[in-house]
Amino acid sequence: MVPLSAPSALRRRVDRWAVSPRAADVVAALSAFGLMLLDVPGLARADNSLTGATATLVLGAGAATLVLRRKAPWVPFLVAIGLMGWLHELTMIQFALYSLGRFRGRRVAVLATLLYVGAAYAYYETPGWPGPHGENLSDFLSLVVPIGVLATGVGIAAYRHDLVRALEAQRREAAARQAVQEERISVGRDVHDLVGRELTVLAVRAEVLAVRARGEAHQKDFEELADTARRAHHMLNETVVRRGDGAAATPGLEGLTALAEESERMGSPVDVRVSEEAKALSPLRQTAVHRVVQECLTNAVKHAPGLPVSVTIDVDGPSLRVEVRNPLAQTPPDRAPVSTGTGLFSMDERVTSMGGTLKARREHGAYVVTATLPSGLSR
Repeated sequence: MVPLSAPSALRRRVDRWAVSPRAADVVAALSAFGLMLLDVPGLARADNSLTGATATLVLGAGAATLVLRRKAPWVPFLVAIGLMGWLHELTMIQFALYSLGRFRGRRVAVLATLLYVGAAYAYYETPGWPGPHGENLSDFLSLVVPIGVLATGVGIAAYRHDLVRALEAQRREAAARQAVQEERISVGRDVHDLVGRELTVLAVRAEVLAVRARGEAHQKDFEELADTARRAHHMLNETVVRRGDGAAATPGLEGLTALAEESERMGSPVDVRVSEEAKALSPLRQTAVHRVVQECLTNAVKHAPGLPVSVTIDVDGPSLRVEVRNPLAQTPPDRAPVSTGTGLFSMDERVTSMGGTLKARREHGAYVVTATLPSGLSR
């Protein structure tokens, strides 16, 4: 019995293939073959001794070489030159020149165009070769040259478009990687500031206890504890990127009021609701909350200026939940917002580094960002 999931799996495979480069190559080959089929009656009747069936087979074999147009575009080009000399068929050469321009760039395309025009002229000058496309050389070249130049030009334009699109994708990927790296550095700095302080307190406290326990059995244990705390602090300094220019640590929940006031000054009123349980969060988790809310308010001001924003921070059992919601703007801002598009990556990296998840979505006419991460609070 065939599993019920088999049709779905087959459909997914078909969908993936339909958007693949190979599918585009097959479509190009079928398109060329379909156009050349229109010439079959004329080929069988006048141009040569082929019948309709044999002419169809020859043209089909020639069009099939277009599936190689990405890896070996010279193959369909040479086949097209052969078909032009044998059957006076110009359809195939258009697809071949376009493919060379699209997948090999300007220099190769220009060279192929010159070879094509040269081959066409040689065919025209060959004794006994019919010239059905014009009564004289001028008429013949007025048809041959524009076909090649146009196909090549379109191919080169597509090649440049593909190149720009690839560079843009690389730029976005690089910006995302940089944003993630910067957020990791920021997390590391916060860890340094917060954990380093606790290690210092631990070392000092252990030293005090060692002094008080002088002459007792536990003195050595306290001294070893103090030494271990100092070494851990030293390793933290060596491992984590330290702040430059005395930059302050990211604020915690106490900094949300300043964020809301800043957002309101820019025209977007903010309603912040923080549960009492959330106020007991560790400093590191508070900095994560502050970072998420800060980025969400910035995005709201950019993309939905003047609309209210609600911020809810709550602890539900072992989970900390941060939700920022703002209505979607009915009309785009007067000026396009200046954005690098990496804020979401930064927030996701901050939340993920603490074992949480981040979701951004459109929901009932609003844009909602939800961050869920362990609260670290004992119940």
